[in-house]
Amino acid sequence: VPTTVQRLEAAVISRGAAVVAKVDHGAAAQANGLALRPTVLVLFGNPKLGTPLMQSEQTAGLDLPLRVLVWQDAGGVTQVGYAPPSLIAARHGITDRDDVVGKMTGALKAITGEATAR
Repeated sequence: VPTTVQRLEAAVISRGAAVVAKVDHGAAAQANGLALRPTVLVLFGNPKLGTPLMQSEQTAGLDLPLRVLVWQDAGGVTQVGYAPPSLIAARHGITDRDDVVGKMTGALKAITGEATAR
């Protein structure tokens, strides 16, 4: 998980976006005496892509910046997941930003692909 998170952050930065926050759910659980396999949420974005969605519907800010969850599954394999930008647009009734949604989708695929490349 740590290696994948590092690769993910590097892929985000190399594309001109910024890592906004990193939430280490596993460490927080452990600090409170709870067991949780490694689980890290990385929030990142580029206002040039996110802002147009919020211009269409400000409630999109509930789901932005974009986020990717990196976790270790029960079999010890590192997994990566995210909500597709099309789901974010649909959740907020955004129908006039297909170009932005497409760019976000491509960026997420490229970033997570780079992060998970062996």
